[in-house]
Amino acid sequence: MSVTQPNANSSVERKILITDCADAHGLIAKITGVCFAHELNIVKNSEFVDNAQGRFFMRTELEGSFDDASLLNDLSSVLPEQNHMQLVGAERKRVVVLVTKEAHCLGDLLMKSYYGGLDVDIAAVVGNYPNLAELAAKFAIPFHFVSHEGLDRLSHEQALLEVIKPYEADYLVLAKYMRVLTPDFVAQYPNRIINIHHSFLPAFIGAGPYRQAWERGVKIIGATAHFVNNCLDEGPIIKQDVIPVDHNYSAQEMARAGRDVEKSVLSKALQLVLNDQVIVYGNRTIVF
Repeated sequence: MSVTQPNANSSVERKILITDCADAHGLIAKITGVCFAHELNIVKNSEFVDNAQGRFFMRTELEGSFDDASLLNDLSSVLPEQNHMQLVGAERKRVVVLVTKEAHCLGDLLMKSYYGGLDVDIAAVVGNYPNLAELAAKFAIPFHFVSHEGLDRLSHEQALLEVIKPYEADYLVLAKYMRVLTPDFVAQYPNRIINIHHSFLPAFIGAGPYRQAWERGVKIIGATAHFVNNCLDEGPIIKQDVIPVDHNYSAQEMARAGRDVEKSVLSKALQLVLNDQVIVYGNRTIVF
């Protein structure tokens, strides 16, 4: 949808407007009308209404010359009270990847970032074991070994933060990082920590999900990428997928088959987040 052409002499930028407010009549017209008044092109627009909660969500890709404060002020004046708006620039986002010993998810992210399949700056890899340092080095990515041995959980997390914070990451990605994070750590990055869990949540929460699945005789196995909150494996879900299995699979064979699903789901979830296509709403997500 194109509303108007920006002034040819102005600096053209592209930004994404995220709107979250109480539902009301005419919201799309009001929002697009303000964008028109600011001489902004609407490149793409998606909206969703949660009728049960009476809540309206909209993601609008805009192009033109921006006066952010003026635009947001004008939008707020036409929206219901207690609205939430965010104007996001098109800058490339930075992530720090946390790992333990398994290489498949990290390797997939490094490959896709290197060859352009993911538009992301992987600033560093941090591991509580040194096993994946060589893999990170192949892509010239700094690797930090922060051992948990001999440290209580809070001391280890403090050591992690000392390494992570200087990178000023937009998101942390847990690529098979096999330690539970404390509420204090999670609070440092609210809705900014993405985890891959090796089952189709909410089934088989916690450790050994493939063993749990095999014991139940499941006919599909899957993976779930979600934001991390203070409840183990219960954060807002971003992306899920499954593959079929049968009685011939052992628990170990299920785990091997599941690795392909895990890395695919994680990279797709990260791409959605990098594109600002995910809105966290309570313990749910709206994915445009």
